[in-house]
Amino acid sequence: MVEVEVAPPRAHEVRVKIVCTSLCHTDLTFWRMKDFPAMYPSILGHEAVGPHTKVNLTVGWHGNFRRRFVSQTPSVVESVGDHVEEVAPGDTVVPVFLPQCGGCADCLSPRSNICSALSYRPGLMPRDGTTRFSLAATGEPVHGFLSVSSFAEYTVVDVAHVVRLGGSALPPEKACLLSCGVSTGVGAAWKVAALEPGSTVAVFGMGTVGLAVAQGSKMRGAKRIIGVDLNPDKFEIGKRLGVTDFINPNDTGEKTVSQVIKEMTGGGVDYSFECIGSTSVMAEAFESSRTGWGKTIILGTDTAAAPVSISSSAIKRGRSVTGALLGGIKPKDDIPVLAQKCLDKELELDEFVTHRMGFDDINRAFDLLAQGKCLRCIIWMDGAEQKKAGA
Repeated sequence: MVEVEVAPPRAHEVRVKIVCTSLCHTDLTFWRMKDFPAMYPSILGHEAVGPHTKVNLTVGWHGNFRRRFVSQTPSVVESVGDHVEEVAPGDTVVPVFLPQCGGCADCLSPRSNICSALSYRPGLMPRDGTTRFSLAATGEPVHGFLSVSSFAEYTVVDVAHVVRLGGSALPPEKACLLSCGVSTGVGAAWKVAALEPGSTVAVFGMGTVGLAVAQGSKMRGAKRIIGVDLNPDKFEIGKRLGVTDFINPNDTGEKTVSQVIKEMTGGGVDYSFECIGSTSVMAEAFESSRTGWGKTIILGTDTAAAPVSISSSAIKRGRSVTGALLGGIKPKDDIPVLAQKCLDKELELDEFVTHRMGFDDINRAFDLLAQGKCLRCIIWMDGAEQKKAGA
């Protein structure tokens, strides 16, 4: 148990009270890392929602999480720093790992969602390279994570990383899903692939991102969506979200998955999505795309940053490969649009929430994720709110 102090927000920063947060596989990946870019101690978490304010913090060491309630002085309750105008105390906001300053060349261009004004500084605030968290006993800095650190009842986030939902009636546990995984998958189908009606699609990896790709593809009018996963249990939920065919790589005999997909589609799919983070799967996803116009979108993250082996002659025959962060969406512009689609019943999020629990059970939630037994586990900071949500 350690006591953690949270500094007030500085200029261009917002202090956010986290109502609920969800676990993403990226949190698990960094939790397991021993070397850079992992930093310890740190407060992980990056899928969340909340109005502004403060309190419980989970601090991560390699392979372990420790939690302590922190009572804070009234002076820390200030929720916004200088030069913050787009949000105010009481607003419902979604913090996101990808910034949108709104003024740089990239933010002003429809061709990019990678803000060039604010560079990512691992574990630190983007503008001044410091942290807002420290150990109360020693003053030792505690690092942030992906500019969010949502495994805390209160966190400090740069305003460029905050999306205001305004008067949205979207329930918190659904709104927090839009801060990463679901937006990445749906956005990739809409913004990166720009799928045409009648397209054929292959989705490699049917976790949250892959299933969101399937749903986004269905929304765009894809006629055939092939899901590829080692877990046959994923097919049932996949069917409900738009998957029409399922391939288990263990069941293809001597054929590769790409060979099976080419046979099924008469030459390969129009769009292939890699949602795992494996360079070998990335290459297989590319091989599954159609000669002439096939497009492969890489969404998974290979932590070793290894190169992908693709034939140059295949590239010259019309196929292409691209990647995307957050599915190519601009957070402040597009997340409110996705929230409205949820309210209009165009985008279904209930299927993604497989578990709900209180903040005290966060280690159990990590176990479920590591064992592949959940898609998204919603962590409620307040047990009363968990009960209200029907958990």
